[in-house]
Amino acid sequence: MSTTENLVEIRGLKVYFPVRAGILKRTVGVVKAVDGVDLDIRRGEILGLVGESGCGKTTVGRAILRLIPATAGTVRFDGKDLFALKPSELKPLRREMQLVFQDPYSSLDPRSKVGDIVGEGLRVHGVTDRQERHERVRKALEMVGLQEEHMRRFPHEFSGGQRQRIGIARALVLNPKFIVCDEPVSALDVSIQSQVLNLLKDLQQELDLTLLFIAHDMSVVEHLCDRVAVMYLGKIVEVAERDELFRNPQHPYTRALMSAIPVADPRAKRERIILQGDPPSPLRPPSGCRFHTRCPEAVEVCSQREPALVDLGRAHLCACHLRQPAEQVAQEAARASQ
Repeated sequence: MSTTENLVEIRGLKVYFPVRAGILKRTVGVVKAVDGVDLDIRRGEILGLVGESGCGKTTVGRAILRLIPATAGTVRFDGKDLFALKPSELKPLRREMQLVFQDPYSSLDPRSKVGDIVGEGLRVHGVTDRQERHERVRKALEMVGLQEEHMRRFPHEFSGGQRQRIGIARALVLNPKFIVCDEPVSALDVSIQSQVLNLLKDLQQELDLTLLFIAHDMSVVEHLCDRVAVMYLGKIVEVAERDELFRNPQHPYTRALMSAIPVADPRAKRERIILQGDPPSPLRPPSGCRFHTRCPEAVEVCSQREPALVDLGRAHLCACHLRQPAEQVAQEAARASQ
């Protein structure tokens, strides 16, 4: 059940990667993969994080889990500042935060049996009793639709959908509170995607999990998520409840993503919004609103000032100069002139 209490609070998150060149490998620039993200993930919800490839959504997920170092910002998990914890203090929290990888093939060790793959986290976290590990691994596999006999097999003996179920079981075996799902169905056949999505939804409800579901397919997000955050070039541009977002998208980029969703009815018509040009490089992002170079509605102010992420009502947040209340725009203009 979703509540308004936040399990994860992200403030000012930045992740920059240095670009080095020359014999001495000096830093000649930085790739601003994530550049100031503020986001809340409510306890017990599935939050979808969507955007084009390269927008930084996977980097956000891995930075939350401290799998890659953040340049700036804070992430609070269940009230604890993750970036302030020492490795010895962080290890117990690893049990409560898990990751489901995108590729069900490369994410599983081909030389290990399934029982050892799923049970590895238990060994790392001090579950030394072999019978207890066996029982917990068996239960985790049963939760994802696999059987005890599968523990003795190797990954190459399974299909892609079964491999992803093994990856989900590996995340569940430690009884986590929070799971980052990094495009977990994008590498699967369409016929298998719905099975895995329904499995994730059932597990989330049964175990009261909180999920960050990273994806680029808006139709998948519409089917699974409770709320949706839209990301473009390292920035969050829109956040809203799922039904609100799909009924009333406000940001021009979100509208373009919506227009690309396939319609099942061949008689139905939808106006396709074709964005011009390629996304700018995160090495040299444009000034002002980062979307203005491709936005069909851009005006002069869009290239001059970065829009704030403001509440338009109904907990619908949007970072667009053309959608902000008039008084908000006036206040920004006054601050800029000072």
